[in-house]
Amino acid sequence: MGAGDGAQHSVASTEVTDVSIPRPSSGRVFEAVRPIRLADASARGRLRLDACARYLQDIANDDARDAGTPNFTAWVARRTTIRVERFPEYLDALALATWCSGIGPRWAERRYTVRGFGDDAGAIDAVTLWVHIDMATMKPIAVPEGFAEQYGAAAQGRTVRARLHLPTRPPMERTLVQTPWPLRFVDFDVLGHVNNSVYWQIVEEQLAGRPSVRAPMTITLEHHDAIDRGAEVTVAVAEQSGGFDAWVTADERVAAVVSARAL
Repeated sequence: MGAGDGAQHSVASTEVTDVSIPRPSSGRVFEAVRPIRLADASARGRLRLDACARYLQDIANDDARDAGTPNFTAWVARRTTIRVERFPEYLDALALATWCSGIGPRWAERRYTVRGFGDDAGAIDAVTLWVHIDMATMKPIAVPEGFAEQYGAAAQGRTVRARLHLPTRPPMERTLVQTPWPLRFVDFDVLGHVNNSVYWQIVEEQLAGRPSVRAPMTITLEHHDAIDRGAEVTVAVAEQSGGFDAWVTADERVAAVVSARAL
């Protein structure tokens, strides 16, 4: 994953947290239905965010394969924002949809909707900036040939930047609680790094101790560097009005930054 620019903003900008771009009336939209299984639900029965993150990366991968996109696994998440209006529940059937909402030179943005069936069903919107990489060097490369022809109509001419927004270091006045995060064999995917969805387990651990931070909520997670096997991972958390901020470091390098807020 590419390194961030280290911008020291105390609050995420609207570009980060806005997931409200509507579903396009034309262009490619990929859809799927998925039930919430036992391993995807919390002890209280709601959909966990790490499971939701898996759903998002799976449907994105399925869309790329279905479209015939070359090297469809060569995309890594740089930034994801998930906005939960209502959490879906265990065994709910979910209608998932995804489309490209913006294109850059070496990256592209996807929007997602996750909806249950019924008037009071779960409702989640999300957006992820995916960076196209060379699998040999893990460096960003141009989006595949023909990508704009496949996804440009849905993007409606919108361009996006890969710039990150959350602060890579907490302000000096913030009080931090630091805890180690042990790595497990199952955390690593075929790219040899900790999978995107595992970072959302860290978010879930923090939500578990904060009963006041509940849906509706918005969480943004930005990736700065990959976590490799054998790394010593630490999570530093600072309380914030209506939520928390967190910094995930691996061998003292910033790997990810989280901003979570109740709405």
